[in-house]
Amino acid sequence: MDELDTLISDWLNLPDVAERLDVEVSRVRRLIEEGQMISVRRGDPVVRMVPALMLTDGAITPHLGGTITVLRDGGFDDEEVLAWLFTEDESLPGRPIDQLRRGQRGEVRRRALALAL
Repeated sequence: MDELDTLISDWLNLPDVAERLDVEVSRVRRLIEEGQMISVRRGDPVVRMVPALMLTDGAITPHLGGTITVLRDGGFDDEEVLAWLFTEDESLPGRPIDQLRRGQRGEVRRRALALAL
């Protein structure tokens, strides 16, 4: 988890995610199971947490679910997906998560597909 701690500073527990999305916590769990966003266990006590940047304006960041699917299909585990999304990529420029938040799906998805091959 140490790498994720350096890459991601703002985390939300599932009730906070539910509040921001204006849904029940059970719906948040289902969204995670469906691969629309990723949670990891962390903290003390250990609870499921979601990076805050996976939410944009009260919704899940656009194109996030599809990008997660591409990377998972390529063999990435959830921590590797998070590390990739939150690591600077000079060729984008910036982090893939920031590009997705700006609606720039194309280049992010191309890079994800190339990694997944």
